[in-house]
Amino acid sequence: MAKLWKGRFKAATHPVMEKINQSLPFDRELVEEDIRGSMAHAGMLAHVGLLARKDGREIAKGLKSILADVRAGKVPFRPDDEDVHMAVEAELTRRIGEPAKKLHTARSRNDQVATDLRLWTRAAQDRISGRLRGVMRALVQVAKRERGLVIPGFTHLQRAQPVLLAHHLLAYVEMFSRDRDRLRDCRARTNRLPLGSGALAGTTLPIDREYVRRELGFDGLCDNSMDAVSDRDFVVETLSCLALAAVHVSRLAEDVILWTSSEWGLAKLDDAWSTGSSIMPQKRNPDLLELARGKSARVIGSLATLLVLLKGLPMAYNKDLQEDKEPLFDAVRTIDIVLESLALFIPTLRFDRSAAAGMLKDGFLDATVLAEYLVERGLPFRSAHEASGKLVRVAEDGGRRLSDLTLDEMLAASSLFREDVFHRLDPARTPGSYVSAGGSGARDVDRAVARWEKRLSK
Repeated sequence: MAKLWKGRFKAATHPVMEKINQSLPFDRELVEEDIRGSMAHAGMLAHVGLLARKDGREIAKGLKSILADVRAGKVPFRPDDEDVHMAVEAELTRRIGEPAKKLHTARSRNDQVATDLRLWTRAAQDRISGRLRGVMRALVQVAKRERGLVIPGFTHLQRAQPVLLAHHLLAYVEMFSRDRDRLRDCRARTNRLPLGSGALAGTTLPIDREYVRRELGFDGLCDNSMDAVSDRDFVVETLSCLALAAVHVSRLAEDVILWTSSEWGLAKLDDAWSTGSSIMPQKRNPDLLELARGKSARVIGSLATLLVLLKGLPMAYNKDLQEDKEPLFDAVRTIDIVLESLALFIPTLRFDRSAAAGMLKDGFLDATVLAEYLVERGLPFRSAHEASGKLVRVAEDGGRRLSDLTLDEMLAASSLFREDVFHRLDPARTPGSYVSAGGSGARDVDRAVARWEKRLSK
């Protein structure tokens, strides 16, 4: 197909210029969205009388046939097609002839690609939201299965206080829930129609943008034509949502890598989700988790690419924006397969209760409980903290646990201690004593599991 702008130039485009200018190898990803947008546009042109009804029917029929072939993998994209928009129009011209030349009436590739990209991004947001939901459901499933299992909670990678494993897992459910909320919020701004903005100024032809909006399921119109063709905020926002979700994935992966290490031995990797070594027969490697952690860098990199791409652009459309698609496509593909894998992997984790019990014995995880015991008996917290710290030092120096100390040793730190303090010094029972809302108390965690089960079943 001849160049759309052939009337302006005498000489042919240099072959190297053709090569750098071509975007079809990657923007063909938008082919279905391009066809859907063109069908809605053609319907609108016929509706307002800018296209004969007969021509409109021919265009619709031709586009439907292209779409069917695309889905069957039959449409050949020719090397001289500059982009997906030209490829579709060229194929339509080959199939129906002259009426195809009327399809581009009252639109530019600028508002066309902006529309295609919003349609694609909207679908991607919905798909990734569904993937996040799958991971959340898997985490809740394991939290319910492992209810009652107490593990050390860590700060600074040092044992801190006893927590329920379910509480730890539900922390990630909260993170992924926020990721879904952000995608939902971003979708509302994505779902506005740019088509009808033309190259940047609109058109003198009497088009009906509301007709196209309804056909394509947009919530509203982009209100400024210059902004409409150059805006890629919705791409940046989407990538920002995906980058933060990837960070959450990476944190979860790191926790599970630690849990399944031979040093911790808290959980075991299923064979189906493990790999071995080419030289060390004993190895069971957490490659899925390492890939999930590593691929977060790609998603974060895509966000950085878009921010740098946009920062120096003048109004309105600039060819730089051709570079917005590959980072978006790659980030969506990357997070999509990672989340799909995690949703399947997480339920296969098996936790070792005896290993968890062993981890609770060291690290003075009941030191905070000891301080709070004194607070309950009227001692200011700072003084209670100091008394508990002294007892930790006494126990540590003697190679003992807090529960091994005598009452006399405790009384030396504070006269408020009584014999009943020893009932508090069992980290495995501590979660039964937490009472603050949102904490790792057994009742509160059980309610949280039930709440999330209900929310995620809808």
